[in-house]
Amino acid sequence: MSEHSPATLKLPVDIEGIQQLLIHRYPFLLVDRVTEFEAGQRIVVLKNVTINEPFFQGHFPKHPVMPGVLIIEALAQSAALLAQLTAMVREEPKITAFYLAKVEKARFNAMVTPGDQLRMEVTVKRLIRRVGLFTAVVTVDGKEVSSCELMCAGPSREEA
Repeated sequence: MSEHSPATLKLPVDIEGIQQLLIHRYPFLLVDRVTEFEAGQRIVVLKNVTINEPFFQGHFPKHPVMPGVLIIEALAQSAALLAQLTAMVREEPKITAFYLAKVEKARFNAMVTPGDQLRMEVTVKRLIRRVGLFTAVVTVDGKEVSSCELMCAGPSREEA
């Protein structure tokens, strides 16, 4: 990942940089841009929600609402970006995948609809080896729409 090496990491990280860090691809890549990053601390990631998202065909056709489970997945992808960028800045090996292991205290305070831009802020509570515990908050136009705690884990060394 030469263009985003520790010496040249520049914000924002765009979709091309994100695709170098995550294994997810359309239609399941649910993050668009990294706007803030503090290694081992926090990350802010944006997701632009459009009517073209495939899930809106069935959720719900006359009243499109982004499923909460996909908001949680977008947060898990944001946590994976935090872990990957932290490893990159610290010149540690890249994590081949980062799996969602646990979700706690999930709250959904408002619906997310086409035209919204999710601002996802993920903060590290603990990051030990290949397991991280994170707090996550999603806002739209400054209003909190969702929050949770996430546990994510990279594969064991044998699986990597």
